[in-house]
Amino acid sequence: METLLSILLYAINIYSYALIIYILLSWFPNAKQSSFGQLLTKICEPYLEPFRRIIPPLGMIDISPIVAIFLLNFASRGLVSLFEFLGLI
Repeated sequence: METLLSILLYAINIYSYALIIYILLSWFPNAKQSSFGQLLTKICEPYLEPFRRIIPPLGMIDISPIVAIFLLNFASRGLVSLFEFLGLI
């Protein structure tokens, strides 16, 4: 079962990095129009959209991706706690 937890934590970690790269792409003109940018848009936007509906931007700064990354971090810690509680690790 430790392998399953490791895979889940690895997937969450990779997705967090994808979100960070997606956020950084907004700093470069036309970066989101590249094929890599479009791929990240398809992967990241479905997760970020609910946060953007709930959290309004502060001026020109959108803090919803930061909240989304914190939630992923919280979820990974919750998974570890759940596996420990169930005695699987």
